[in-house]
Amino acid sequence: MTSNSVLTSLYKCSVQLSGWLEEILSCRTHRYGCSITYPFKRRLFHSGYNSLSHDLTRNRLTSSRSTRSTQERNYIWKLGCAVKRIIFSMAGLKPTLETLHFDNLALQLLPVDHSALVTQRQVHGACFSKVQPTPVVNPRTVCVSLSALNLLDIGESEMMRQEFVQYFSGNRILPGSETAAHCYCGHQFGYFSGQLGDGAAMYLGEILNEKGERWEIQLKGAGKTPYSRSADGRKVLRSSIREFLCSEAIHHLGIPTTRAGSCITSDSLVERDIYYNGNPKQEQCTIVLRIAPTFLRFGSFEIFKPVDNQTQYEGPSVGRTDILLTLLDYTIEHFYPLIWKQQWKKKREMYLEFYTEVVRRTARLVAEWQCVGWCHGVLNTDNMSIVGVTIDYGPFGFMDKYNPYFVCNASDDGGRYSYKKQPEICKWNCQKLAEAIQDAVPLSKTEPVLNLFDEEFDRHYTMKMRKKFGLKKEQTQDRELFNSFFETLERTAADFTNCFRYLSNFPLPGLSDYEEKKADVIKYFVSQSSTVAELKKVNRVRYENSQLMLYLMLAESRPEMIPNLRKVMPEIVQELNKMERLKELKDLTDESLSQKSFERWSAWFEKFALRLQLEKADVSDLNSLSEERKKIMNSVNPKFVLRNYIAQNAIAAAEKGDYSEVRKVLKLLETPYDDDVPDLNALELNGLMENESHTGQAGCHAQRIIYDEKPPEWAFDLRVT
Repeated sequence: MTSNSVLTSLYKCSVQLSGWLEEILSCRTHRYGCSITYPFKRRLFHSGYNSLSHDLTRNRLTSSRSTRSTQERNYIWKLGCAVKRIIFSMAGLKPTLETLHFDNLALQLLPVDHSALVTQRQVHGACFSKVQPTPVVNPRTVCVSLSALNLLDIGESEMMRQEFVQYFSGNRILPGSETAAHCYCGHQFGYFSGQLGDGAAMYLGEILNEKGERWEIQLKGAGKTPYSRSADGRKVLRSSIREFLCSEAIHHLGIPTTRAGSCITSDSLVERDIYYNGNPKQEQCTIVLRIAPTFLRFGSFEIFKPVDNQTQYEGPSVGRTDILLTLLDYTIEHFYPLIWKQQWKKKREMYLEFYTEVVRRTARLVAEWQCVGWCHGVLNTDNMSIVGVTIDYGPFGFMDKYNPYFVCNASDDGGRYSYKKQPEICKWNCQKLAEAIQDAVPLSKTEPVLNLFDEEFDRHYTMKMRKKFGLKKEQTQDRELFNSFFETLERTAADFTNCFRYLSNFPLPGLSDYEEKKADVIKYFVSQSSTVAELKKVNRVRYENSQLMLYLMLAESRPEMIPNLRKVMPEIVQELNKMERLKELKDLTDESLSQKSFERWSAWFEKFALRLQLEKADVSDLNSLSEERKKIMNSVNPKFVLRNYIAQNAIAAAEKGDYSEVRKVLKLLETPYDDDVPDLNALELNGLMENESHTGQAGCHAQRIIYDEKPPEWAFDLRVT
């Protein structure tokens, strides 16, 4: 019997088996007085039988006997897993790793490049390229997130299995998974860079969980793809730990984000030059499991961009309006279903409404970042999610000392992605998205929509800030109060997170212990302000005076050079400001600086007390109001965030083989708004280490730290690129 006839027979058997199982389920449900709806049947049977049918109809068999044999085994394996999944569902059992319900719509509905060529190349007319993960040596678990993996119906018992590490390191492929890399373009640091794509990430498929939710999963650091360019497609332990922890930290802060299910390292090594200074070192290959509704981004729509006038790059699928419309329809139908349901017959109106919602979601997202003092670091268009979630964690950073010009990415010389500029940049990225889809909806329609960004940002930011300050009644002067608080934070260089958290301890005027508590709060705020030594370190000038003067003279004597200096000029201005601050600090003592901080905070709290008088108007029970205010404020002002020094402390331990600190930090970040520090010694999944071939040495990490204190002095020297 030929290979094709064998597969055809298998398919016919699967269809017959499908019918029998439907009859069994129908009888069973009829007996108990319920019925199976079509969506349930579709979810139950689609991934096994339809994928087999899909493979057959596309006629992907080759003439190679060994390849045919492998394909036959794969098809039989798929069928067996589908049957097992159905039996598990009928019996009400929890899924196993082998029976997860894959339903990979993206690869079925969007064009796929099936070339086996993994080397760097332009991928034309496709949204995905089929690829395979590159195995690693001796994979082992660094940390897992129970809540993230539960989204995929993966329980704790499955996480303890040896197969878990094999599947989520890329050494083995999950049954039903189809591995691919996504093709996208992007504007990087303001310039169109042409084709980028998943150079280190790999799509594994989409899982339908028991709630009917669809989650796309991917491995980051799984090896080369056609989009790896000159890189190796790998990620290392330090960057993977940062991504894993921050994904979960942002989620538990209540901010939309991709999730991280696992972080798995190995004995495979790659060479990295961390600071690009000619001092490379060998680092461990590490893989993160990422989870999201979709990993489509603004750059996904830029593959259709015509030649850029500045860089001369173009998208690999320029002119393919048919694919653009397919991608738009797919995105709206599956991730904006309400818009699809209401507008699918009026496509242009539907695309405009979709764009409007993307703008609003993006504005709300960046407002959330601003409210917790978080910087993304690389807000290129290829790092902006099409569904308004935080995506692609690279050189991120939570502010310690408040600085509106805070730059978390040491590679961002011009400060393009500073804390203050994030809303402006996100709006600019929305403009680039409008340009990317203009063949579907003209710019004349989308340009007015862009004005909604500022409106939505201001509305959401102000709403969240009122909660952070414990203000229920809206007053026109509230923005002035917020701005004066930030001005005082900046002038005293006080800690952003700690000051906001402690703000809830400021009492309502009129309470019996008002003066005593007020004095305690002001004292705390002064303690969170910087010392002279800290300020001198923060304001260190990176350029020599002669260099700065040369830049300024050049700009003055040759104005035509200013466009060429555009990237470096903001940094020069910032460096000059630092020089002025250092002059002010020259003869200042800690005592005099502390007195200045006391005066500034005392003056601001007088303003705050006047504003709180309006809150207590017509309120008889001040104690109840005070408790209610504190509860609201503490629900939006975190006590714990992933500061750089906390992440670095965990990384230092992990690089010596001790993963306990990573797990402790994750546990801490899962309850960022709680006053009490969780019992970090009573870690969940202690048994996880039992199945690992390498457990490291306990207690070898850098040093024990208090997670809600001001950063230690060594933290000022940390750089993330």
